[in-house]
Amino acid sequence: METIYILIGYALIINVVAFFTMGIDKKRSKAGAWRISEKTIWSLAFIGGAIGSSFGMRLFSHKTKHRSFQYGLPILGILEAFIFFYLIYRISN
Repeated sequence: METIYILIGYALIINVVAFFTMGIDKKRSKAGAWRISEKTIWSLAFIGGAIGSSFGMRLFSHKTKHRSFQYGLPILGILEAFIFFYLIYRISN
């Protein structure tokens, strides 16, 4: 049961970080300041933060014209959600 809490905690933390990363990068882009690289944004998405990145992209209207983000993040988010719920199911049984 402890493993489930760790998994849930990880998912929450990585998605919150990914969400705010999109917001920070949007703010920096408007200010003309140093930007967060797309590689960093994708890395956060691939290690479990795709859902947070997707929500951040929509809320902050950031990277919405990039087809790779527009389609890739939601698809990756769905895949990660399936993996997450599969792991919860396997651990709980």
